[in-house]
Amino acid sequence: MSNKLIWTGRILSGLTGVIMLTIGLSILFARSAEVMDGFAKFGYPVNAIAPIGWATLVGSVLYLIPRTAVLGAIVLTGYFGGAVATHLRISDSFIAPLMAGIFVWLGLFLRDGKVRALFPLRR
Repeated sequence: MSNKLIWTGRILSGLTGVIMLTIGLSILFARSAEVMDGFAKFGYPVNAIAPIGWATLVGSVLYLIPRTAVLGAIVLTGYFGGAVATHLRISDSFIAPLMAGIFVWLGLFLRDGKVRALFPLRR
């Protein structure tokens, strides 16, 4: 794989990981009106904020560490799957969490040869 594609994967992974880290921190610690309104809009109780925030935070930290990136991608995939289901449940657009999940795996695929070996692209 070319160096450009590897760096594209690193940049995509870095951006996705940092964005998710920021979201996890804001869910857990900021508890802004926007976060509280979002949880209320989707019908989640206040006691669901901490587990969802921790899943986001832990998944993004694991994803940003190269040795644990696959585990982080799996945790974030669960998070994004829940987000897609939540959006579908209230007939809201689910494109953003779906694309974020795709970016997580695309970034990992481009930057990690072992992941590429698991999912070889055929010509």
